[in-house]
Amino acid sequence: MKEISAIIKPFKLDEVREALADVGVMGLTVTEVKGFGRQKGHTELYRGAEYVVDFLPKVKIELVLSDEQVNPAVDAIIKAAYTGKIGDGKIFIKNVEEVIRIRTGETGVDAV
Repeated sequence: MKEISAIIKPFKLDEVREALADVGVMGLTVTEVKGFGRQKGHTELYRGAEYVVDFLPKVKIELVLSDEQVNPAVDAIIKAAYTGKIGDGKIFIKNVEEVIRIRTGETGVDAV
Protein backbone atom coordinates (compact mmCIF):
# COMPACT_ATOMS: atom_id res chain seq x y z
CA MET A 1 0.00 0.00 0.00
CA LYS A 2 1.06 3.56 -0.66
CA GLU A 3 0.07 6.96 0.63
CA ILE A 4 -0.16 9.69 -1.97
CA SER A 5 0.08 13.30 -0.81
CA ALA A 6 -0.49 15.95 -3.45
CA ILE A 7 -0.17 19.70 -3.03
CA ILE A 8 -2.22 21.49 -5.70
CA LYS A 9 -3.78 24.85 -6.50
CA PRO A 10 -7.13 25.28 -4.71
CA PHE A 11 -9.17 25.93 -7.86
CA LYS A 12 -8.09 22.54 -9.26
CA LEU A 13 -9.56 20.52 -6.36
CA ASP A 14 -12.88 19.62 -8.01
CA GLU A 15 -11.18 18.52 -11.22
CA VAL A 16 -8.70 16.35 -9.29
CA ARG A 17 -11.46 14.81 -7.16
CA GLU A 18 -13.48 13.93 -10.26
CA ALA A 19 -10.43 12.49 -12.04
CA LEU A 20 -9.64 10.32 -9.00
CA ALA A 21 -13.24 9.10 -8.81
CA ASP A 22 -13.02 8.14 -12.51
CA VAL A 23 -10.07 5.82 -11.77
CA GLY A 24 -11.83 4.20 -8.80
CA VAL A 25 -10.51 6.11 -5.79
CA MET A 26 -13.12 5.76 -3.05
CA GLY A 27 -11.98 8.32 -0.48
CA LEU A 28 -9.49 11.04 0.24
CA THR A 29 -8.66 13.68 2.80
CA VAL A 30 -8.35 17.37 1.87
CA THR A 31 -6.60 20.03 3.93
CA GLU A 32 -6.25 23.73 3.20
CA VAL A 33 -2.57 24.62 3.59
CA LYS A 34 -0.23 27.52 2.84
CA GLY A 35 3.27 27.35 1.43
CA PHE A 36 5.65 28.33 -1.30
CA GLY A 37 8.08 26.68 -3.66
CA ARG A 38 10.08 28.21 -6.45
CA GLN A 39 7.60 31.05 -6.89
CA LYS A 40 8.48 32.32 -3.36
CA GLY A 41 5.26 34.27 -2.97
CA HIS A 42 4.43 37.57 -4.63
CA THR A 43 3.57 41.19 -3.89
CA GLU A 44 0.04 42.57 -3.90
CA LEU A 45 -1.45 46.03 -3.74
CA TYR A 46 -4.19 46.61 -1.15
CA ARG A 47 -5.72 50.04 -0.52
CA GLY A 48 -2.68 51.71 -1.99
CA ALA A 49 -0.19 49.80 0.15
CA GLU A 50 2.06 47.13 -1.31
CA TYR A 51 2.71 44.03 0.76
CA VAL A 52 4.40 40.69 0.27
CA VAL A 53 2.43 37.44 0.33
CA ASP A 54 5.03 34.90 1.48
CA PHE A 55 2.77 31.86 1.80
CA LEU A 56 0.34 31.05 -0.98
CA PRO A 57 -2.91 29.12 -0.43
CA LYS A 58 -2.72 25.50 -1.52
CA VAL A 59 -4.74 22.31 -1.02
CA LYS A 60 -3.22 19.07 0.24
CA ILE A 61 -4.89 15.83 -0.85
CA GLU A 62 -4.02 12.60 0.94
CA LEU A 63 -5.12 9.08 0.00
CA VAL A 64 -4.00 5.52 0.69
CA LEU A 65 -4.24 3.02 -2.15
CA SER A 66 -3.24 -0.49 -3.10
CA ASP A 67 -0.04 -0.64 -5.14
CA GLU A 68 -2.02 -1.36 -8.33
CA GLN A 69 -4.05 1.85 -7.99
CA VAL A 70 -1.06 4.17 -7.50
CA ASN A 71 -0.03 4.80 -11.12
CA PRO A 72 -3.57 5.48 -12.42
CA ALA A 73 -4.21 7.81 -9.46
CA VAL A 74 -0.95 9.72 -9.96
CA ASP A 75 -1.64 10.07 -13.69
CA ALA A 76 -5.15 11.37 -12.91
CA ILE A 77 -3.80 13.95 -10.44
CA ILE A 78 -1.15 15.16 -12.87
CA LYS A 79 -3.60 15.48 -15.75
CA ALA A 80 -6.29 17.26 -13.68
CA ALA A 81 -3.99 19.60 -11.69
CA TYR A 82 -1.81 20.69 -14.61
CA THR A 83 -1.94 24.34 -15.70
CA GLY A 84 1.57 24.64 -17.11
CA LYS A 85 2.35 27.54 -14.81
CA ILE A 86 4.65 27.73 -11.82
CA GLY A 87 3.04 26.50 -8.61
CA ASP A 88 1.10 23.55 -10.10
CA GLY A 89 2.22 21.51 -7.11
CA LYS A 90 3.93 18.27 -6.16
CA ILE A 91 3.04 14.65 -5.50
CA PHE A 92 4.69 12.56 -2.78
CA ILE A 93 4.37 8.78 -2.57
CA LYS A 94 5.20 6.90 0.65
CA ASN A 95 4.98 3.30 1.78
CA VAL A 96 2.24 2.42 4.28
CA GLU A 97 2.90 -0.48 6.62
CA GLU A 98 -0.62 -1.07 7.92
CA VAL A 99 -4.15 0.30 7.77
CA ILE A 100 -6.88 -0.51 10.29
CA ARG A 101 -10.52 0.51 9.87
CA ILE A 102 -11.67 1.53 13.34
CA ARG A 103 -15.35 0.68 12.87
CA THR A 104 -14.92 -2.91 11.63
CA GLY A 105 -11.39 -3.85 12.61
CA GLU A 106 -10.53 -4.66 8.98
CA THR A 107 -6.83 -4.44 8.18
CA GLY A 108 -4.62 -4.04 5.14
CA VAL A 109 -6.10 -3.40 1.70
CA ASP A 110 -9.59 -4.36 2.98
CA ALA A 111 -9.48 -1.34 5.30
CA VAL A 112 -8.66 1.09 2.51
